Amino acid sequence: MLFGNNREALRRQFLDAWQKVREGRPVTPLEDLIAGVIAEHPEYHAILEEGEAALERDWTPEQGETNPFLHMGMHIAVREQLSIDRPPGVRAAFEALRQARGDAHAAEHEMVECLAETLWEAQRYGRTPDETAYLQRVRNKARR
Repeated sequence: MLFGNNREALRRQFLDAWQKVREGRPVTPLEDLIAGVIAEHPEYHAILEEGEAALERDWTPEQGETNPFLHMGMHIAVREQLSIDRPPGVRAAFEALRQARGDAHAAEHEMVECLAETLWEAQRYGRTPDETAYLQRVRNKARR
């Protein structure tokens, strides 16, 4: 299970998946997904090499930092959404965004921004994330 409330356990999944792939050991489908996202983010490889220290570290926007585990977790969330087309139409919206940007990873980054805004809004107002607003945000990015 990737999602839960235990920050250390969630982060450990990233460390373990990356270590297995680097050592050429067999991985589960979830570990393969995680490792694929990690591979696309070489800027975070050194952090993952820190091992246990990375489990405890905090990254704060106030210090101008991006939490690598949160960022990569958002990529995984987007890929899961695309795999099941939820919200309905997100796969087509992604494809339009990918074509507009010419790069799937760049399109994912823009979707991550949309997802982050949608989740922030839901948290701020104490409500369920608005899938319709999220989908519209993705579609709007594809039009720009």
